[in-house]
Amino acid sequence: MIDYISTRGQAARLSFADVLLTGLATDGGLYVPSKWPSKDNSSAEQPYAAFAADVMAPFVEGSFSRDELTELTNAAYSTFSHDDVVPFIELDDDIVLCELFWGPTLAFKDVAMQLLGRLFDAELGRRGERVTIVGATSGDTGSAAIEAFRDRDNVDIIILHPNGRTSDVQRRQMTTVDAANVHNIALNGTFDDCQDIVKALFADTAFRSEVKLAAVNSINWARVMAQVVYYHWAASKVGRGDQISVTVPTGNFGNVFAGRVAKRMGANIGELAVASNPNAILTQFFTTGEMTIDAVVPSLSPSMDIQVSSNLERLLFELLGNDGEAVASMLETFRAQGHTAIDAETLSRLRENWFGGSLTDAETLDEMRRTYETTGVVLDPHTAVGVGVARRRPDIDRRVVMATAHPAKFPDAVEQATGVRPELPGHLTDLFDRTERFDVLDNSVSDVADYVRSKRR
Repeated sequence: MIDYISTRGQAARLSFADVLLTGLATDGGLYVPSKWPSKDNSSAEQPYAAFAADVMAPFVEGSFSRDELTELTNAAYSTFSHDDVVPFIELDDDIVLCELFWGPTLAFKDVAMQLLGRLFDAELGRRGERVTIVGATSGDTGSAAIEAFRDRDNVDIIILHPNGRTSDVQRRQMTTVDAANVHNIALNGTFDDCQDIVKALFADTAFRSEVKLAAVNSINWARVMAQVVYYHWAASKVGRGDQISVTVPTGNFGNVFAGRVAKRMGANIGELAVASNPNAILTQFFTTGEMTIDAVVPSLSPSMDIQVSSNLERLLFELLGNDGEAVASMLETFRAQGHTAIDAETLSRLRENWFGGSLTDAETLDEMRRTYETTGVVLDPHTAVGVGVARRRPDIDRRVVMATAHPAKFPDAVEQATGVRPELPGHLTDLFDRTERFDVLDNSVSDVADYVRSKRR
């Protein structure tokens, strides 16, 4: 049975069920498995839900049986509107899109969140407990989490989003949900500010205990675990024995780190390319080994408007030889000074498996226009960043790009690039007629803490 350890090295080892409900470790670190399982002989001819249960079973052993997990994956992926759940489309001879946006909120976050909601429900019901979820979103996590946890008796959910820095569709998908357990905060700040407040609330052990705080951001290992599945799925479906490379539009680093986990489990994946927008701190890291915090620049791909990517800590833990003290020291320096770096030897090892690239907004629009004119495929701006970075690696065959959002979530950008305004699917056609519900708060930990106290049932 796999247990879980913190990237900071000071928190107690936990079972999967405890990690699920805990989220952030008590020492401020992120949980990772103490060992990496090998993928079993799951067949790509299986339905996605069965394939997913096979891949994830080793991670949940001792907390959920195979039958329980299969029942939960069947329920989670029955909510997707495509029969394949995660389908593929050939963009050209070299690039394949892995479409992750067929869930209820039209973004890749649904792949994990629809399962996460059911895992929480099962475990809380078993324990007779309830929790308060507080999460930060740059656009898509919030709506996916709200959809997964709305109306659940054992959960109150409060989501922070940066005021004015999401698309209208993204915001409305969160703020128009009429459920007694759902609350939205529009924070006067950036996504990094939202994320910092959530981390501060988790670091306050008294508050954490008082409100029974739980996390659904990708700091929660279960989120990453569910995303590992579609990298194995891509390797099996697209690679079919040949190696693939994967390019991932990247903000908080959880999605692309899941690809690293799949590779460590034995998936036939070569390079993992990290695609960023003008907020290109990750490009800097994978190119020079350095990171310098700069101001967040609003862009056409708002879900990637991030400077401090939380899940990078999980990769740093690996790069630093699972030395929790070294990770903690490096990140403390980064926060205090706004800059940190890895040594030349570590950077050399990093480059063996990773590539970082970024697109400007103008380049993103050009890629959206080019792809539409040459293939008829409409890309959202985040996926376009991924495709643009993938095109910079022509020496690598069989590139898979993770298509992270439906183009209808970003109609203004799509129309600007292509002249086509994508329509929302049927269940969201009245989205702009629904009443919004949210509260605007200043960037204050204490104000948000008081708000959470006032809203939990």
